[in-house]
Amino acid sequence: QVQVVESGGGLVQPGGSLRLSCDATGNIHSINAVGWYRQAPGKSRDLVAAITSGDTTHYADSVKGRFTISRDNAKNTGYLQMNNLKPEDTAVYYCNVEVMEFRGSYYSPSDYWGQGTQVTVSS
Repeated sequence: QVQVVESGGGLVQPGGSLRLSCDATGNIHSINAVGWYRQAPGKSRDLVAAITSGDTTHYADSVKGRFTISRDNAKNTGYLQMNNLKPEDTAVYYCNVEVMEFRGSYYSPSDYWGQGTQVTVSS
């Protein structure tokens, strides 16, 4: 089993910054990809940014130039640096990790979600 925990959310004024962290623990052999998603009230959960095992990154158009995704493979941790935050960035942010999970005698690909962390951008 794998556990995913996000942290770093909070209340920030427009133009401010936050750094979200995503810690994955458990029977992890390797992390293939980390994705950050967000969901505002009454809206769908959408991809914000993703990073692959080869460090290829992808960003939603709405956050390009403001958000930066990164990862620390040694710590099984992903990060989302969010700068120049806007009120429309307000949402619950979720981390998804795609892992190779050790299952006793073999490895299998799995993906897990965290519980989410609230980001509120307001003056």
